[in-house]
Amino acid sequence: MTTKINNEHKKLNVPNKQEQNQTCLDSAEREGLRPKGNVPNLRFKEFQGEWKESTIGEMFDLYSGNTPSRLNKEHFKGTVNWISSGELKEHYIYSSKEQISEEAAKSLKLLPVGTFVIAIYGLEAEGVRGTGSIIQEPSTISQACMSFIPKGVIENEFLYSWYKKHGNVIGIRYAQGTKQQNLSYDILEKFMIVYPNTKEQEKLNKFISLLDERITTQNKIIEDLKKLKSAISKLLFTRKDLLETTIRLADIATLKNGYAFQSSKYNILGKWKIITIANVSGERYINEEDCNCIINLPNDIQDHQVLKEGDILISLTGNVGRVSLCKSGAYLLNQRVGLLQIEGNIDKEFLYQVLSSRRFENSMVACGQGAAQMNIGKEDVENFVLPYSSNANNIHLVARILHSYDECIINELRELTLLTMQKQYFLAQMFI
Repeated sequence: MTTKINNEHKKLNVPNKQEQNQTCLDSAEREGLRPKGNVPNLRFKEFQGEWKESTIGEMFDLYSGNTPSRLNKEHFKGTVNWISSGELKEHYIYSSKEQISEEAAKSLKLLPVGTFVIAIYGLEAEGVRGTGSIIQEPSTISQACMSFIPKGVIENEFLYSWYKKHGNVIGIRYAQGTKQQNLSYDILEKFMIVYPNTKEQEKLNKFISLLDERITTQNKIIEDLKKLKSAISKLLFTRKDLLETTIRLADIATLKNGYAFQSSKYNILGKWKIITIANVSGERYINEEDCNCIINLPNDIQDHQVLKEGDILISLTGNVGRVSLCKSGAYLLNQRVGLLQIEGNIDKEFLYQVLSSRRFENSMVACGQGAAQMNIGKEDVENFVLPYSSNANNIHLVARILHSYDECIINELRELTLLTMQKQYFLAQMFI
């Protein structure tokens, strides 16, 4: 049996147990940092002995789903939950975004509550690889998903945590396809999973669930703070005793466009990071992850295209009207990202707060044109009418109030990052 499985691993480019220990798992055992054998780095003190190992196929029945034809509109007019791969973001799914008819569901397996489901198609897409959730209502799934029904001693909650540790690496190393990276039944069923007895599984599951609950609570704190700030900004911007007049953005600022960088000049070792519309997320500061870099500045680059700390940036394509501030660092402005060049002694914080409001984004969406993706231009932005005051003290007061909420949100986001890192640490140390 072992020889047959190992041969299948080689044929499908799936690692056998020894190879998995060297790739998917952490390197602690190989570096002599933990005892030899199937023992995790960290463990509850009441449990001892080595963990067992089996293939996924031996311990779970795997089922993929299907997508009913959208040409028949009746297929998506029903009451049967139908889950797509894009929904597999949280620990639990309580309801699907779409429901299908009983007729469309006849060819699909209705999965019971507690089933673990992962994304298997399009793993090269941002945020898809390594995602999985446990369903909390009987559901069907799309063909881009795979479900795991336990045959015996491994609980789906334990599988969830195991996959949170290994899923991303599995997707990177073993997904197949040229145009689209996919995992298949033949690949997944032959992966080795190492697991403890039921009591230890239950304690691990409860511990990870507590961490997830704290992360969920933290996300709710951040969401509520953002809603509170939005409500207060709406109130302040309509207070005529504070902001008694209005002006056009063109009266106090000019929109500047970015540079058309050549992709052939990109170099991962480059000092200069290129800020695109993807980096202008709508959070207070730009997201600097996944930036293309260049080593040397182009000879014809303009001064405003070399960004400075505090520059106000606006997305002009796609999710138009999102606004973020530039951080301190070596950043360059890409085309289709607008920079507001402020004239005179204007309170930049006030201007940022007005433009980061829902009203500005909605106004830009209303101006957007284009079939494949939305676009806005210089006139759309500069013609925006914003509340204003001839009293500088009123301007500064509004800016200070709203900035204080941003500081609270940033602090809570830092807390969320720490909690997420804590969970990743425990997954790495308490699971094999």
